[in-house]
Amino acid sequence: MTKVLVTGGAGFIGSHTVDALLGRGYDVRVVDALLPPVHNGRWPGYVPAKVERIIADTRDKAAMGSALDGVAVIYHFAAYQDYLMDFSTFFHVNATATALLYELIVERHLPVELVIVASSQAVYGEGKYRCASCGVVYPDQRPESQLAKGQWEVRCPACDGPLTMERTDEATVRPHNSYAMSKRSQEEIALNLGRRYGIPSVAFRYSIVQGPRQSFHNAYSGALRSFAVRVLHGRAPVVYEDGLQQRDYVSVDDVVRANLLPLDRPDMAFAAYNVGGDRSLTVQDLAELVAREAGADVRPHLPGSYRFGDTRHVRSDVSRLGAFGWRPHVAQELMVREYLAWARQQPDLADTYEQAERRMRDTGVLRDVAR
Repeated sequence: MTKVLVTGGAGFIGSHTVDALLGRGYDVRVVDALLPPVHNGRWPGYVPAKVERIIADTRDKAAMGSALDGVAVIYHFAAYQDYLMDFSTFFHVNATATALLYELIVERHLPVELVIVASSQAVYGEGKYRCASCGVVYPDQRPESQLAKGQWEVRCPACDGPLTMERTDEATVRPHNSYAMSKRSQEEIALNLGRRYGIPSVAFRYSIVQGPRQSFHNAYSGALRSFAVRVLHGRAPVVYEDGLQQRDYVSVDDVVRANLLPLDRPDMAFAAYNVGGDRSLTVQDLAELVAREAGADVRPHLPGSYRFGDTRHVRSDVSRLGAFGWRPHVAQELMVREYLAWARQQPDLADTYEQAERRMRDTGVLRDVAR
């Protein structure tokens, strides 16, 4: 029986992928550090008993050497993501740990047949836009001087004219923050070392993934978490900027289907692929949808705040992955419904918004428009 290692396998995307791998008859081993804010040092109940479990840091060479014993396929999902300013941690966990995987494979001549790494839509920064005068452009992140005035839209870097968002394909990356840069580094490590040493490797650039098991303790885990915990406590969801930011949301079920594709398609190796919902929704529309699905009589609250470093609009072009027969299937309404149903069942569901807001303000991430 083929043995598969899933790092970060107790997490959101990792655990759903573990379930799918078991369903296909694979022998699964999971490595997870079980660290806060997502975990509390204990294995979640949804990790199946028949999964081999190892509590370890993916930067620990001895632990990872043992974890790789007998492994043919690796899903590398362990990652650090947050709004904190400890820049080096992003690279230690996301990039250095990935380099260590390849170091161990090459150094010990391990018979690894496939490595799949979890990257992010964040590597695009603001992504792809079109200017009526200048054509396709890839703008820099919006400057603080603009955001402080409540001027939200991205401008053309050449003529300062208005821009129209386009779907962003895999060709051009412009990461703006430490998380995105570390994910881009992770991709480069996996694809280039994989190609050099004959280790088939694939990088998936996930859009904003939604679904059950998405931690409501992690401030980075997205708008659905933030909005759900608010409305389930009868409070208004808080929306930043003007709420008209367009986002690309994808179901964890669709992501898992993408994750399994390389097992059957060796011709996918040595490339990065967008995994997105192939649609856009404004942040305010998502907040209103969450309130409706929860049956909450609340309206989104727009306090005039913004997170410095956020992108304005982003939507991934999924045609490269579509060439292998993949398409997103799960409707946005169903994603929200499934998450709310899961969240309601959690005994420790709490409105963590104030705590997350305080943390972001303390680190200078969350700021207010100048009055």
